[in-house]
Amino acid sequence: MNEDISSLKGRLSHLASNPATSRGRLHSELIDPTRTAFQRDRDRIIHSSAFRRLKYKTQVFVYHEGDNYRTRLSHSLEVSQIARSISRFLGLNEDLTETLALAHDLGHTCFGHAGEDALKECMKIYRGFDHNVQTFRIVTEIEHPYPKFDGLNLTWETLEGLAKHNGPQINRDVDQRILLTFSNYSRRHDLELSNYASAEAQIAAISDDIAYNAHDIDDGLRASLFSIDDLFLVPLVGPIARRVEEEYSDIDRSRKVHELVRRLIKEMVNDVIYETVKRNNDYSIKNKNKVHELGKPLVGFSDEMSNKEKNLKSFLLKNMYRHDKVINMTKHASVVVKDLFEYFFDNPNHISDGLNKKINRKNDFDKASLVSDYISLMTDRFALMKHQNIFNKKETI
Repeated sequence: MNEDISSLKGRLSHLASNPATSRGRLHSELIDPTRTAFQRDRDRIIHSSAFRRLKYKTQVFVYHEGDNYRTRLSHSLEVSQIARSISRFLGLNEDLTETLALAHDLGHTCFGHAGEDALKECMKIYRGFDHNVQTFRIVTEIEHPYPKFDGLNLTWETLEGLAKHNGPQINRDVDQRILLTFSNYSRRHDLELSNYASAEAQIAAISDDIAYNAHDIDDGLRASLFSIDDLFLVPLVGPIARRVEEEYSDIDRSRKVHELVRRLIKEMVNDVIYETVKRNNDYSIKNKNKVHELGKPLVGFSDEMSNKEKNLKSFLLKNMYRHDKVINMTKHASVVVKDLFEYFFDNPNHISDGLNKKINRKNDFDKASLVSDYISLMTDRFALMKHQNIFNKKETI
């Protein structure tokens, strides 16, 4: 990286999404005189009940493990901060980027990936389960604060970004039943599922990876799942850890960890900025529509950073996500989710929280879909409370 990064500032402004030329909302609304369309989307996400629930949803550690560990809410805020910084620097639309970053985890279940895996198992003979699809269902169907329509009635640009921030949704190697949510909505409000999403959506997606990597290092060290010395041989983070140790050998451990994480985020962010500008120059992208039609991501890590990031993920998989402490939690979480699914499948009339809409009680697919929605909205503590009340036993997770 020989070029001064400051010279790249605002380089992609011609690719920015413009709220004034938004493709609009499924249900027409009056223009707000004080906020742009994307700012209104952001506010609707923040004021949603699904967003509030993220406070008590697991990232890796269950909420009662300690107040300093990440939750889905704190993670979403950290993703938003990283994404806004990248978007602002490159001259893209910061409001749209922020909205997508804040909304991207709304569909996650209680108990993190353990809860999602358990719910997938329960739903495999029905319509399946995917947290990205569930996020889309939450903002288009399940949330219902408005008198005239279900969902939050977000702009085309926000919904397109939520559906496609990880890439096109046509011919994906997944259970096609899961993707019916996107295609059914797209018949009414074409999301162009075969194209890539906006640059803002791609930034939100890669900011999620940056936040995961950096903050799981922080939480893993905080929980003593591994040590700073264990990181020395890990590509990307190892050289940073060594430099921090050499420069600040006499400071306390918590300061070292914070400095390590801060530098790690900065290095990944700078790489994304350089690589994205390089791709834009190589592809000669003249306007934002070409970002959608490019056939490949515009935003991303360089090849060198991508390889290092994969090695870091492998380290975290082995030393954190598969640590005995985390695996023990995973097993108990799976029991809770599967027990609740079976109970509410047999007793759908016991479902509360405004979800007990009319369903065909003779149709197992309808019942499973309702139960899946209910469980996906649960926080860790609500799921544990429900499980204890129903089965008269307390699961310690």
